[in-house]
Amino acid sequence: MTHKQAIAKPLTGIALVREVCRRIRLARSAWAAHNNPACRRERGRALVLYATLDAAAKEQVPQVLRVWLRYRSEKYFGAGRTPPGSRR
Repeated sequence: MTHKQAIAKPLTGIALVREVCRRIRLARSAWAAHNNPACRRERGRALVLYATLDAAAKEQVPQVLRVWLRYRSEKYFGAGRTPPGSRR
């Protein structure tokens, strides 16, 4: 199986949970490095995948990552914030 074939298959089960965790960790790393565009991109991808999880699978995501994704990142990157690239 090639790399492209592996990407084409939708993730399910534990693989989906791991991918969500990986994306959140990438977003947190980018945020810590003050790389806001990368953080927004990875956070958005993580949110899309997180929304596909059922309640039991969401419980498998570590609480620290869930809290950052839902609350702390919303404070800095939510809809109520000034959009990127705006002039002050």
